[in-house]
Amino acid sequence: MENYFLDNKDLQFTLDNLDLEEAVKLREHNFGFSKKYDHAPVDFKDARDSYRKVVSVIGEICGENIESRSREVDMCGPHFENNTVTYHPLTQQNLADLTKAGVMGVMLPYQYGGLNYPVSIYTIMTEMVSRADASLQNLFGLQNIAETIAEFGTDEQKNAYLPGFASGEFDGSMDLTEPDSGSDLQSVRLRAHQDPKTGQWYLNGMKRFITNGCSKIHLVLARSEEGTSDGRGLSMFICEACPQLVVRRIEDKMGIHGVATCELQYNNVPAQLCGQRRRGLTRYVMSLMNGARIAISAQALGIAEAAFRLARKYASEREQFKKTIDNFPPVYEMLATMKTRVTAARALLYEATRAVDLRAVYTHLCDTLPADQLTQDIRNKQKYYNKLAALLTPMSKALSTEIANSVAYDGIQIHGGTGYMKDFNAERYARDARITNIYEGTTQLQIVAAIGGVIQRDAEPRLKELMSLNFSGKLLRLKDKVATMLEKHLKAIAYDTEKKDSAYHDLIARHLVENETFIYVGLLMLRDALLDDSREAIAERYILDAEPEFQKNYLKITCGDLTLIDNHRDVIDY
Repeated sequence: MENYFLDNKDLQFTLDNLDLEEAVKLREHNFGFSKKYDHAPVDFKDARDSYRKVVSVIGEICGENIESRSREVDMCGPHFENNTVTYHPLTQQNLADLTKAGVMGVMLPYQYGGLNYPVSIYTIMTEMVSRADASLQNLFGLQNIAETIAEFGTDEQKNAYLPGFASGEFDGSMDLTEPDSGSDLQSVRLRAHQDPKTGQWYLNGMKRFITNGCSKIHLVLARSEEGTSDGRGLSMFICEACPQLVVRRIEDKMGIHGVATCELQYNNVPAQLCGQRRRGLTRYVMSLMNGARIAISAQALGIAEAAFRLARKYASEREQFKKTIDNFPPVYEMLATMKTRVTAARALLYEATRAVDLRAVYTHLCDTLPADQLTQDIRNKQKYYNKLAALLTPMSKALSTEIANSVAYDGIQIHGGTGYMKDFNAERYARDARITNIYEGTTQLQIVAAIGGVIQRDAEPRLKELMSLNFSGKLLRLKDKVATMLEKHLKAIAYDTEKKDSAYHDLIARHLVENETFIYVGLLMLRDALLDDSREAIAERYILDAEPEFQKNYLKITCGDLTLIDNHRDVIDY
């Protein structure tokens, strides 16, 4: 029997070594929930055992059921007729299987029928679902919508919607993008107006590229303040599917065929304000972004895992010149690089989820504790993990999605001509991977999101913590290489800061973020090799591969040649 958790020793290692005790203890109210809810853990060991059991069940569903249906789902996709979307019967069966397993409200509180799991455990599930069928993750992975209602909605809204999300009765969509706005959400124009007599809100306008826009529940970013044109005039709304909310069409996409991406028309759609007016973009969408980046990072990682495994299997079976092609150095070098990159992406992803989990519990404490119980230590931790999550989530999305594209590309190359045909899944993985570094913010926008934290050194305490681990032998020598990188990196940041040239800063921002990533991931790989010495080779491979790339970036950053800006333009115009 195929089990996408039990056949993946790196994912098992990740779960076994996730540093979640602090976050879980706070999330479970010092495990006091066990006195009220039978399935709540009594301690951290009990919680970890529960996580492992449920993750293993989802691994079996992915390996046995979802993967075997994925090719037909990709070929056929959803059906659209008379403004109505009908998902493929196999997609419906996939959702029924996940619903039966009780994981449609993974992170929701117990009182609404949820499992109260941390983001890190949900991410393991989304990674496995994505490995089986990346398009299904775009349905299973929309649970952040319910999380947003849980965090910012009224008690009435929570009671009305959250039990339905947890049971699988409700599905959701996040309606942000408009035909002309793209990633520039400040320019959203869909209008929200309030009836002065009844207080009822209504929505009018268009949304485009809405994943699962045929959902029952919609979380909508709309302009609620007349006369505004920036993010401060936007609010978040909840609305339900109704005749006034029209699915105009579904997009004919390159990949991710199993989920409907919709264009929506709002014709006086009744809606409810979620949270406070004017905070739709500045607070609520920004909060959603952490979850969205994590979800797409996991989706990309799942695709990369699938692409690597298929390439490795094919290479071990395909014979040329009387031996299998995995015996040829150019091929096994490619496979080793693919495996190293997948492992690196996973290390950073679950470091990011840890920060998100800790941010969530300390933010909750800051929002709910009485003033006399809110200590300075709690405030400091909330501030620190908020900044760390804001840095690591875009770094993780940039790394995972770019790696997914390169691994899927190399997967086709290893297959040769057959990889270009639909007889193998290799071409589907490449098609599915391509969107991951575009939606929920392109890689270029992830650089914009991360560069401030790099300059401000928001991860410095964590890097020092990792650097101080008790390395010896080869790991110590590798750590010294990373320490040298960090020393140069700090000089490069100082150089950029002292230059005080915004155009130059924007030009070299990508190189700074990439170098921060090389350092952070290198230390994570070394930390993991301390826990399991069989991981030493892959840590060494990552750091030795990173060194020349780091140096190339460093030289570009510190060259100080402002004519580079004009040179780029000259090249474009040539």
